[in-house]
Amino acid sequence: MVSVGMLIADRYEIVEKVGSGGMSDVYRAKDHKLNRFVAVKALKQEFSENANFVSKFRVEAQAAAGLMHPNIVNVYDVGEEKGLYYIVMELVEGITLKKYIEKKTRLSVKETISIAIQVSMGLEAAHKNHIIHRDIKPQNIIISRDGKVKVTDFGIAKAATSNTITSNVMGSVHYTSPEQARGGYSDEKSDIYSLGITLFEMLTGRVPFNGETTVAIAIKHIQQPMPSPCEFVPEIPRSVEQIVLKCCEKSPDRRYQNMSELLADLKESLLHPDDDFVKVIHPDEESMTRPISAAERQNIRNGFTGPQNQYRDYDTPYKEKAYGQDYRDDDPYAEESPEGAYYEEPYEDDYPETYEEDYREPDETVHLNRADRRRYRKSYGGSDDYGGGLGGAAAVLAVILAILLGLAIILYVASRLGIFPFSSDDKNEEGSGAVDVISTQVQDPYSSSDANPPSGTEEQPGQEGGIVIPDVVGLRRIEANVRLNEKNLRVNIQEVASESVEKDYVIDQNPGANDRAPSGSTVTITVSSGPDLTGKARVPDVVYKSEDEAKAAILQENLDIGNIEYVDNDDANLKGKVLSQSIQEGMYVDEHTKVDLVIVNLPKVYGYTGQIIAPTPEEDPGYVAGTTVYVIVRCADGTELLNSLVSSFPIAANYHNLNSSTGTVDMAYTDATGAQKQISRQLTFTPE
Repeated sequence: MVSVGMLIADRYEIVEKVGSGGMSDVYRAKDHKLNRFVAVKALKQEFSENANFVSKFRVEAQAAAGLMHPNIVNVYDVGEEKGLYYIVMELVEGITLKKYIEKKTRLSVKETISIAIQVSMGLEAAHKNHIIHRDIKPQNIIISRDGKVKVTDFGIAKAATSNTITSNVMGSVHYTSPEQARGGYSDEKSDIYSLGITLFEMLTGRVPFNGETTVAIAIKHIQQPMPSPCEFVPEIPRSVEQIVLKCCEKSPDRRYQNMSELLADLKESLLHPDDDFVKVIHPDEESMTRPISAAERQNIRNGFTGPQNQYRDYDTPYKEKAYGQDYRDDDPYAEESPEGAYYEEPYEDDYPETYEEDYREPDETVHLNRADRRRYRKSYGGSDDYGGGLGGAAAVLAVILAILLGLAIILYVASRLGIFPFSSDDKNEEGSGAVDVISTQVQDPYSSSDANPPSGTEEQPGQEGGIVIPDVVGLRRIEANVRLNEKNLRVNIQEVASESVEKDYVIDQNPGANDRAPSGSTVTITVSSGPDLTGKARVPDVVYKSEDEAKAAILQENLDIGNIEYVDNDDANLKGKVLSQSIQEGMYVDEHTKVDLVIVNLPKVYGYTGQIIAPTPEEDPGYVAGTTVYVIVRCADGTELLNSLVSSFPIAANYHNLNSSTGTVDMAYTDATGAQKQISRQLTFTPE
């Protein structure tokens, strides 16, 4: 059970609960090691007791921890403590896309496309790392305060989809793809479908399929035609409508095949929203017979099957390969594992800029299975056992390289043992020929270096001066750590509060820059922990909260209520809610600082208590008591308070919670002479 004040892993202090989902709860926590706030997502107890779920949760969370992209919520840590399974993530101050849509009813086309582009960029990076989200929905997309859009919940999405559709929360089934609803295979095109549903909701303010149960909604995803968003918002441009419909095709083969294709159309729609550039694959065209080209015939003769889909079902053993294990067989040329997984070339960011011209886009990469490769090699003079042609030459080259590498290792070991007296330009003052080898020591950039330096890195006897200590003042903590580690120096970190130096930057060092010290010495760096927060309070976000909720949140943070201004607003959804606050949320101020609020007035209500009397002699001298009168009492806004035939007066009137300050009494009857009479009176209601 997670509670406020609890310390997880002797590091993360739970500050407050900030959210809850179907499988986990999210908390704001203080990372005492790095002195920063993080988000801790803790798996709920009912899922923690399922060993299979926990295993998948941990594997997927660790995989998500390897994703680093501006449009993905970064995962910092994954752990378990006393049955509590948790992941530590980047804390994003903002609002979920779901709440953002609810507040704005629906988004403009330009804003929708902008958000979709950022989500697509994050998913594109995930897909290139062979990670499929499988739970894309507005609840898992966060808009930060600076407008950055981030996708979250990569860690548990795949584990969650291993359960049946009935275990899904109601919020997820609205966005699930038909293949997921069937409980079958899903890949990157499933994410594209879910993003298409999210696009639909941003544009229209509603989801395309709804129902009373998750099963009913899932069946609609499988069977019911996808409605056009233009049915609900006619002014949506043609290209945007086509993008949504293509994303949400029932058949994955008729959707966008990858995020790169979708991104290209989204960007084009910003420039030419009304153009007809979206390539729609019609079922009739897809299944029609077409003549085979000469190039295709030649490929068939050569045994070439064509490019394969580079994304496969990652429930296969390829998933483990992505986390460090290799399932390729003994074939030195094989890029395909026996289980059917594919090895891919690194994408563009992995290449130096000088090699950009040589880079092949992933969709141009040719993947052949083993039988095809053997047929291909035979056609060029190779053999089935890879002994001839290019395979034999490569084997000879590999043997030569192995021999040279072995000789290099032998020579290096011999020199370290003093067998061969090599000379050096770095002799000490006494003329010793010993070589002072300085090896780079790689450490956790956030932790102190307490390990002894590797053997062979110490100064040699008689050497004077030692290592020149680099200047790290003004650098970030991580960069200072790396620079000192490169010199085989230990690092001791001291944190001090500072109003002038930004958090995590080095303020001072001891020994100082350009001083000398023996290899393995400790350098103490003083790092800013930011302003001193003693006696400070964090201002909560109370905008759009009710007056009572806002006051409670402010007082809970040891702050005081300042001036309250009540204003009118035509938006009925804002009545009685905070419109703005005088101090921005997230700022730290002195305790008991007053926070001023602007609150929208609640609707004024009125009441009326009295009697409705019979027509007076002034209104109708000919009225006779006992005559049946048709009486209607209305408010000025048209609300009827009474509509009845009455023959006995006075009528007791007791009306409350009226939205109008005035009303009318209308009477109609036939007098003793047979004439039709009508009388109207004005009523004034009093505020309650």
